[in-house]
Amino acid sequence: MTYSVKEIFYTLQGEGAQTGRASVFCRFSGCNLWSGLERDRYKSVCPFCDTDFVGVDGEGGGKFVDARQLADAIINTWHDVEKGQSFPYVVFTGGEPLLQLDEPLIELLHDAGFEVAVETNGTLKAPQGIDWICVSPKQQDDLQQITGNELKLLFPLPELAPETFAALSFEYFFLQAVDEESGHDHTQEVIQYCMQHPQWRVSLQTHKLLGLK
Repeated sequence: MTYSVKEIFYTLQGEGAQTGRASVFCRFSGCNLWSGLERDRYKSVCPFCDTDFVGVDGEGGGKFVDARQLADAIINTWHDVEKGQSFPYVVFTGGEPLLQLDEPLIELLHDAGFEVAVETNGTLKAPQGIDWICVSPKQQDDLQQITGNELKLLFPLPELAPETFAALSFEYFFLQAVDEESGHDHTQEVIQYCMQHPQWRVSLQTHKLLGLK
């Protein structure tokens, strides 16, 4: 299988239960909910998306001819910052990473000592072997991945009411304030909801607060 990757880079996880953890991020190109092109944003189910996942021209990006080649690129990104073998962690994201992430790639990274995480919209079932699954639904229909480690919702969105997802089998439930073009800040609404519904926790985009990628 050939993999199309927008970028591979080393940073700290900025959101959710793994916030602050040193991580290699592998951002796959492509998504099943939006082309990523501005001309199509109006018909996307997630017009609030602020991620560039089009093409393979980012840092460390490219076309990888097989799982071994991509696994080596991820492993080398971790080693390049002189961390040796301690606590290697990779986060697959997108776009929608489950369009490409597969068991051969996961197995190679496990063999190299990595924990493997994924951030998905949940419309596709995750392959076996992933160590940490974060589902961030963008619509209530067609949710296929209904179990995992954390579920993260943008809030407030009328079509993504938290109570609709509260009974699913996840360890952690997070709300994150949606960014609007108007600049309106929904943080206080997130805080109020979490205080009234203690199952939910506030998720902040700490990588942006810290000036990280």
